[in-house]
Amino acid sequence: QVQLVESGGGLVQPGGSLRLSCAASGRAFSMYVMGWYRQAPGKQRELVARISSSGITHYTDAVKGRFTISRDNAKNTVYLQMNSLKPEDTAVYYCNAASGYDYWGQGTQVTVSS
Repeated sequence: QVQLVESGGGLVQPGGSLRLSCAASGRAFSMYVMGWYRQAPGKQRELVARISSSGITHYTDAVKGRFTISRDNAKNTVYLQMNSLKPEDTAVYYCNAASGYDYWGQGTQVTVSS
């Protein structure tokens, strides 16, 4: 069983930055593929970025060059650094841990607006 708790969301102006954190409980955090997903109102949840146990990263095209996913296995935490934020980045962001089964956090709201 893995519990995930996200933090770091909020309201930011276009062009601003936020860093999301996801703290995981349970064992074997380093073995999980960790990901960030987002869901905007009226839209399906979509993958934003993921990082493998060995540190290989993948990003959706819309955030390449602006977002960076990283993990600290000693702290059981995964991060999403978001720069040059746009209004279309507004969504609830969810942390995901995958290893044969998907675990989800409760989500954190990110609003990009002037």
